[in-house]
Amino acid sequence: MTKLPTRALGPYTVSSIGLGCMNLNHAYGTPPSIEDAAALLNRALDLGITLLDTAALYGLGENERLIAGAVMHRRSEFTLTTKCVLDFVDGKRSLDGSPDAITRTVEGSLGRLGTDHVDLVYLHRLDKRVPVEESVGALVRLKEQGKIGAIGLSEMSAATIRRAHAVHPIAAVQSEYSPVVRNPEVAVLETCREIGAAFVAFSPVARGLLAGAVRQADYAAHDIRAAMPRFTEPNLAHNRRAVDAYDALAAHLGLTPAQLSLAWVLSRGAHVIPIPGTRSIAHLEEDVAAAHITLDPETLVQIDVIFAPGTIRGGRYAAAMQAQIDTETLPGEELA
Repeated sequence: MTKLPTRALGPYTVSSIGLGCMNLNHAYGTPPSIEDAAALLNRALDLGITLLDTAALYGLGENERLIAGAVMHRRSEFTLTTKCVLDFVDGKRSLDGSPDAITRTVEGSLGRLGTDHVDLVYLHRLDKRVPVEESVGALVRLKEQGKIGAIGLSEMSAATIRRAHAVHPIAAVQSEYSPVVRNPEVAVLETCREIGAAFVAFSPVARGLLAGAVRQADYAAHDIRAAMPRFTEPNLAHNRRAVDAYDALAAHLGLTPAQLSLAWVLSRGAHVIPIPGTRSIAHLEEDVAAAHITLDPETLVQIDVIFAPGTIRGGRYAAAMQAQIDTETLPGEELA
């Protein structure tokens, strides 16, 4: 196994770049075969990735079953995180932050993963009907039972993070973060630094926008980007102009666009850990190489200029999904 630079994830030491496993079963059209997905997971471990991120929701549980079948025989080689609150009930997506639902979801995850312990469990979203203190309390009890090792939050604001942290130390906060999505810079990055939590950046290549993967809005069936305003017309054509300038900068530096984005995310702080997802082993190898890239200050300024505030048009999510997001918004940010 290759050795990568490491960063702290609560009580764990993990590779500075992890792997988001969602798209192996979920959200981006037809998934790869089980054999191809398993090969990618094992290649990730061979390359030195020691953080795998999944969730009960992904593939309606199939993502966790995939990990169980593909790499749990190598369990000592990686830190495993999953998520609750978002789950599936009778085959349908559900959001329930009540203690009973959290316990049921985590027990289901343990069963699908074929284990009695998972390293960290995130509250996948804030259920605004339930005080976050009650939701965290359910995870504290599971931790006391030895079923989970640490507690995290996903897509939550600094105020919510502090409320949760008052109940039990929060080991990690996960939110979308890339050169085109800067919401964590409002308050969450600094809050994580202050409380000693890792910040785990999902979609660090902007759902493929900064990886050469989105040229036009011709998405496959069941691709969530087809319902995301910034990925649909007329916004996409406008956004592509900034992305073209970004791609040219990456080429000038001798990097792939994804490598430039990942190196940028890594530069945001020693507590920041990007978790790109991919279905391609070649792209996985490119991503891992970004762990060794350091960007000079001039390049960081150029990226800020390309993606100046207001450059990207369209919300991150459609209205119904945005309603489940607790993160801070940017001045003038479009929310749909």
